[in-house]
Amino acid sequence: MKNPGNRRWLPVVALSSAGLLLAACSGAGGGQGGGGGAGDEGGGTVELTLATVNNPQMIDMEQLKGEFEADHPDIKVNFIQMEENDLRDAVTKDVATQGGQYDIVTVGSYEVPMWAQNDWLVDLTDMAGSDADYDVDDLLPPIRTLLTVDEKLYAVPFYGESSFLMYNKDIISEAGLTVPENPTWQEVGEMARQVDNDDHVGICLRGKPGWGEIFAPLTTVVQTFGGNWFDADWNATVNAPEFVEAVKFWTELTKDAGESDPVSTGFTECLNLFTQGKAAFWYDATSAAGSVESPDLSDVAGNVGYVHAPVVETDESGWLWSWNLAIPKTSQKQEAAWEFVSWATSKEYMKTVGEELGWSRVPPGSRASTYEIPEYQDAASAFADITLDIMTSVDPEQPGVDPQPWVGIQYVTIPEFQDLANQISQDIADVYAGRATVEDVLDAGQELAQKAGDAQKG
Repeated sequence: MKNPGNRRWLPVVALSSAGLLLAACSGAGGGQGGGGGAGDEGGGTVELTLATVNNPQMIDMEQLKGEFEADHPDIKVNFIQMEENDLRDAVTKDVATQGGQYDIVTVGSYEVPMWAQNDWLVDLTDMAGSDADYDVDDLLPPIRTLLTVDEKLYAVPFYGESSFLMYNKDIISEAGLTVPENPTWQEVGEMARQVDNDDHVGICLRGKPGWGEIFAPLTTVVQTFGGNWFDADWNATVNAPEFVEAVKFWTELTKDAGESDPVSTGFTECLNLFTQGKAAFWYDATSAAGSVESPDLSDVAGNVGYVHAPVVETDESGWLWSWNLAIPKTSQKQEAAWEFVSWATSKEYMKTVGEELGWSRVPPGSRASTYEIPEYQDAASAFADITLDIMTSVDPEQPGVDPQPWVGIQYVTIPEFQDLANQISQDIADVYAGRATVEDVLDAGQELAQKAGDAQKG
């Protein structure tokens, strides 16, 4: 991934006082954090604190941590599970102010290159490369690239994903419909409205505010409609006709055939709705398929179809993302932290998940070897091939119609993007409530976006 620039990242959402600003400006890490490992605390147990998002795969990781602790009796791992928006706020604030609360953090591919440039994360290159059993070369190249800055690896992927359209085969069949392998958004919208009724919604689409909630999938729709956040010269294009058309399409489809409370609906809520058979379509992360196909977690397991992300003007419109484990430089227990990080992202862990929880629940999109496990191939036959196909077909350098001056699909790799997209997503909530129009929201967003674009020029 291209470097986002040399400026220190001081996200507005995380820094709320002059004291915090000064602490962040002084740099993060700054020689703190040593290499403390197991046994450094007088030979007693080392306790690690891990902050992570409450997605199903991370919940599975907490469930299985006993396997690690049994083999590492001198290390105990304490999990703090949070919703996506809360995780970003808490972890960003902690690392930016050198709080040192967490020894391991779950971070997205958006944050890693900027945090690496800010010297907030431990360089994992030597630790990963010197461990033959870890086999760093087995990590999928597109995902590994997202986590590498100046040829140094600053995080390792727990799972990688793109996005696709999922559909309930029974609902679609009963309606006499056929879903194309490469549908258009117009086709999907028409079908969703047709099957929407009192028993189930036609489609579940994220509406929860947050750049990583609504704007993760919605940005891919904007791009395939021909729009984007900025043009090649960093001029904001948030109120351009294509951007407006895409947001109108998304909000109107949700109102017509989506969930009743979109502003409270994110990934987790859509997952629950779909796995309970209460949604005909769902456009979201490919990583959801493991839960969707787990008989223990889903009422629709074995009855779901998967097709490429819907398009309008582009050939593909899936995103490219990874949730990763990283070690903040402020951790005093870095060696012990790497012991857990390497275990939770290893080939061994993938097999442990399969054997203990079911093969469909193995974290996808991180290791090539995962797709060579016969049991996984069998359990994930409904979605494994299409997931790899999409992940290798999308273009993070130019996902939309026109060139862009950053690398990334569902996000813009500049520090200001988080606050910018968060603000606009909050305003879109007023569109759902009927208190604002899409045009009004995006006109206001254009001004915010242009300030961010101006900061990049030159």
